[in-house]
Amino acid sequence: MLLTSSNVSSTVQFITVLLLFAFVLFITYFTTRFVGNFQKERLSGSNINIVETQRIAPNKYIQIVKIADRYFAIAVCKDSVTVISEIAEDSLNLSEEPREKVSFKEILKRAKEEEKDN
Repeated sequence: MLLTSSNVSSTVQFITVLLLFAFVLFITYFTTRFVGNFQKERLSGSNINIVETQRIAPNKYIQIVKIADRYFAIAVCKDSVTVISEIAEDSLNLSEEPREKVSFKEILKRAKEEEKDN
């Protein structure tokens, strides 16, 4: 096979584009991880926590929110948030065990298995 300068030039351009694409993916991945960790650390020390969320209709939710040491039931809609009432802590069923952390990889694996079953 005879290599011409245009073939070599095309190959070099392809490799350059491939390397640039890989570099952009690399930078995007680490930037996303940095921003996510930054946001998580910033929010972890706050005095506001969402204890539970229940969807009641499309774009409408009821949430139990802990603000400092008080609990509130709120209605969250598309354009508004309404306080329903304050809730006594002893009337709540709060589980002390932490939620299982499931990685995206595990969720994707389960989805593929369910797809195969169907």
